Amino acid sequence: MSEHRTERVGSLIREKIGELVISGKIKDPRVDSFLSVTRVDVSRDLAYADVYVSSYKTEEGLAKGVAGLQSAAGYIQAQLAHLMHIRQTPRLRFHADPGIREGFEMIRKIERLAGNEDQNSRVSASEQEAGL
Repeated sequence: MSEHRTERVGSLIREKIGELVISGKIKDPRVDSFLSVTRVDVSRDLAYADVYVSSYKTEEGLAKGVAGLQSAAGYIQAQLAHLMHIRQTPRLRFHADPGIREGFEMIRKIERLAGNEDQNSRVSASEQEAGL
């Protein structure tokens, strides 16, 4: 099977699962609209699709969301089969991807460092004015 085809199928799966999550069609209370599908890796024979999910929530909240998606995998797979019109819909396996949360934490650290540098430069300027 062409590598481009598996990439296109993965992209379509990512888009459709994202729509299901945002629209609230997945009724599991652990699945909320703050979950984001970051990537989908489809096997060459289209038998399996590894779906990576991320959120800015805590690791525990992300784990609960992934468990909710895995619990609803049959429903999601049926919806994908209906929406995608392909011969074989891949079996879905959901995995936590801490990327978004780690990105938020990195931005906070950078902002904190930038804030400290601004304070240090203000102190240095006031020390220079005072002749210290």
